[in-house]
Amino acid sequence: MRERIVAAIRKVPRGYVSTYGAIARAAGFPGAARQVVWTLHSTAGLPWQRIVGAGGEIKLRGESAFEQRFRLEAEGVTFRGRRVNMSVHEFKFVAAKKKSRSKNSAKTKRKSKRKS
Repeated sequence: MRERIVAAIRKVPRGYVSTYGAIARAAGFPGAARQVVWTLHSTAGLPWQRIVGAGGEIKLRGESAFEQRFRLEAEGVTFRGRRVNMSVHEFKFVAAKKKSRSKNSAKTKRKSKRKS
């Protein structure tokens, strides 16, 4: 799980941000936003400043929040008040294509056996 979350975090390029929930979905674990937070907390060398809360809100408090905003502004990210301008800077992960079933799939074979 951790490796897939780290891989998703590393895909977010400079000048873009993503949310904790979007990272969890991109890693294949919808609803695991807290695991993303824990991974960011426990893994060194990740671009932690590019991951924000829903709606572009910086969830950190105190000096860490100022540092995150400063780092994002240095990367060219703009803000609307206290939130990241998500309409401009949100990174959209490419959705994985679902595999289509071939004509010779197991389900098709079962159906053809029933008809016989």
